[in-house]
Amino acid sequence: MKKISIIMCGLLMMATTSMAQVKVIAHRGFWNSPSAAQNSLASMRNAYKAGAWGSEFDVHITTDGEIVVNHDDDIHGVIIEEAKYADIKNMKLANGETLATLKNYLEEGKKLGKLQLILEIKAHETPEREDKCVVACLKLVKETGMEDRVDYISFSMHACEEIIKLNPKARVYYLGGDVAPDAIKSKGFAGIDYYGGALVKHPEWIKQSHDLGLKVNVWTIDEVKQIQQCVASGVDFITTDKPVEAKKIAEGKLKY
Repeated sequence: MKKISIIMCGLLMMATTSMAQVKVIAHRGFWNSPSAAQNSLASMRNAYKAGAWGSEFDVHITTDGEIVVNHDDDIHGVIIEEAKYADIKNMKLANGETLATLKNYLEEGKKLGKLQLILEIKAHETPEREDKCVVACLKLVKETGMEDRVDYISFSMHACEEIIKLNPKARVYYLGGDVAPDAIKSKGFAGIDYYGGALVKHPEWIKQSHDLGLKVNVWTIDEVKQIQQCVASGVDFITTDKPVEAKKIAEGKLKY
């Protein structure tokens, strides 16, 4: 997920809930912290230490079915979806960690109290590849006993719908920002997970979602004033690269 730079004044008109109710999700973990890197195990651990409610991360599937944790579709120039796991398993992240598998990530996350893990399935080249990724992810989450602590997100409507089809109890959020809450509800989603600009364009979607029993997350919000505006708007979650500041704002301890 990418940053936005627009000021989100329109969201203030939709204020419905108190600041203390907003939960903070560390975007790709708390990666801009000591000894961390995006989607690293250290970034997840640091998100937990910072008191974030959740830590978001991204996954891809290799040609031989291994799920690995990385944001970009390549690592050091090697396209993950076109590589065998053996070709990339020893590659390093910016902090020196070895590229993690989803199994590694889930097992480490299980040690971190009640930290919620927000698993983004990246769009793949074909629906068939996405299906394989979905099946593998659901299997690993179940095998590690993490079903209650993993939520799923994706820009791919196909991937989202496949998760819901295979596990109707899974909490799935759509990232695309282009589908109204009533349609999201009809598909069995838990809520919307939209970039700030989508909710500026459609601030009514926050209340509509809540009226339908859906949750609302907004991303990626880093500026203090924008975080305050999102908190005041009544969203349930804020995904941010600044989890420490966002948590203070959500708790009313930091103001612009």
